[in-house]
Amino acid sequence: MNANSSGSLARILVVDDMATNRALIRAVLDPREFEVLEADSGETALTRIPILRPDVVLLDVLMPNTDGIDVCRRLREQEEFRLLPIIMLTSLGSPDDVVRGMEVGATDYITKPFNAVELTARVRAAVEKKRLTDRLDDTESVLFALARVVEAKDGTTGDHCDRLSHLSVVLGEALGLPFDDLEALRRGGILHDIGKVAIPDAVLLKKGKLDDAEWAVMRQHPSIGAYLCSALRTMRRTVDIIRYHHEKWNGSGYPSGLAGNDIPQLARIFQVVDIFDALSSERPYKPALPREEVARILREETARGFWDPDIVSIFLDILENDPARLDIPANAVRGRDADLFRNLTGDVMEWRDRR
Repeated sequence: MNANSSGSLARILVVDDMATNRALIRAVLDPREFEVLEADSGETALTRIPILRPDVVLLDVLMPNTDGIDVCRRLREQEEFRLLPIIMLTSLGSPDDVVRGMEVGATDYITKPFNAVELTARVRAAVEKKRLTDRLDDTESVLFALARVVEAKDGTTGDHCDRLSHLSVVLGEALGLPFDDLEALRRGGILHDIGKVAIPDAVLLKKGKLDDAEWAVMRQHPSIGAYLCSALRTMRRTVDIIRYHHEKWNGSGYPSGLAGNDIPQLARIFQVVDIFDALSSERPYKPALPREEVARILREETARGFWDPDIVSIFLDILENDPARLDIPANAVRGRDADLFRNLTGDVMEWRDRR
């Protein structure tokens, strides 16, 4: 079995302060299948991983200064390395190392002295998992880029999707939601209106008021978007946001007319930040409203039965007592989908200019 059906070698980073251990692993892993890279300390590994982009990290637990546990923990704190396969190398008599490694997010572990066949098999399995994850990530990036194309059709909303991703996560954190729910909210910020890709431009970009027939077409976009994303298991929580973000607490929304707690919680969270962003952002037909006015409207609409009062209360507490949390940090990193979108639009502009 070859770990890499694409023809390129799988990149394995061995992190160990002992040169003899690194050399042993290099001797075991077949150079026709694996490209073995080395780091002699935890600090070196943290510096080199963003540059080398390994498929798998073989990480020794016991190293001076920054040990393997700390390296693993710090990698898992970074979004881009949450799914990177990390195999911990631990001494046979140190079961506590295994527990600590798994607690900070290690993918697997191998005890030393290791069996060469076992080491190769575990590394191969980890590489295959990385390949599958990368293919899934590519699919998600295409969906995200498609959603940004939809956003770009309306040149009036600016970075609406990125703002909603940030705002949703801030509110989700205030509600104490787990990581998986926060990740669904982040994705929902980008993907919530992806279904509009199927809405004719004559309806989507119409300047005046939609008539009844046009409105019926527009109201289909949550269901279309949910269908587009439902095939991906990683999108299961996000699909609820896409499908139900136009429902209302009193049951007057669409597409399903859900009310109260029948509306999934993540969709109820998203509704609040979506209306906040719409009110507080400048549009051709209105100025950006002051946050005091936005708070007043949110209270008024909640009293009319539009939004979940408990979620609105928590959001207003952030808005009034810690408003800086609602601003996207200047050093925020955009995802690969944003890069893909910029590349796509750049190619289109270049093609147009050549004509």
